[in-house]
Amino acid sequence: MTPHAPYCPAQMVPAYDDLHRMAQVLLAQNMGAGAVLVLGAGGGNEMAALAAARPDWRFVGVDPDAAMLDLARSKCAGFGGRITYVQGKIEVAPMGPFDGAVCLLTLHFLPSEERLATLQALRGRLKAGAALVVAHHCIPAGEAGLWLPRFADFAANNGVTGPGLANGAQALGRALPILTPDEDMALMRRAGFAGVAQFFHAFTFRGFVGIAQ
Repeated sequence: MTPHAPYCPAQMVPAYDDLHRMAQVLLAQNMGAGAVLVLGAGGGNEMAALAAARPDWRFVGVDPDAAMLDLARSKCAGFGGRITYVQGKIEVAPMGPFDGAVCLLTLHFLPSEERLATLQALRGRLKAGAALVVAHHCIPAGEAGLWLPRFADFAANNGVTGPGLANGAQALGRALPILTPDEDMALMRRAGFAGVAQFFHAFTFRGFVGIAQ
């Protein structure tokens, strides 16, 4: 995914709406009423879905892109004072502690060390026992050439157009620091999360959940 993408994420990410529903289930297993930190909140889709499902939750949405945060404000206008918006990266987010956190379609932009630092910063803002739910591009070693064209075909079948879409997917694979599932889960463990497990897999996207220790 890219900032200001001209297509909605559901055209690019299989089971996109279900991903939000799964995130809500995973968070709810470890919290009642409370506050959720949403990193990469630009656009507002996951906050809107979570806020609609759980009127007893409050949210802090963090994103470095002002225009994307404006989209989130528009998308989530009906949820009023339950959402606070913060422009910047994780370092400027309130310390909380939060009852849960979500980071969807964001971590694949970060190389390993920056990704680890981001996960550690997320852990530092969570209560012990709180769940972190993440999802992003994640491909087993040596399989990018198999899965990226399938990702491109899925997008094309959903109306995403443009010259060289398949080649564009390959370029995406070269441009993004996409990790393997084992690498992703290892970083979450190093950052202080236990019980790390994969809960989602759709073409090039995988989702993981871990519990703050």
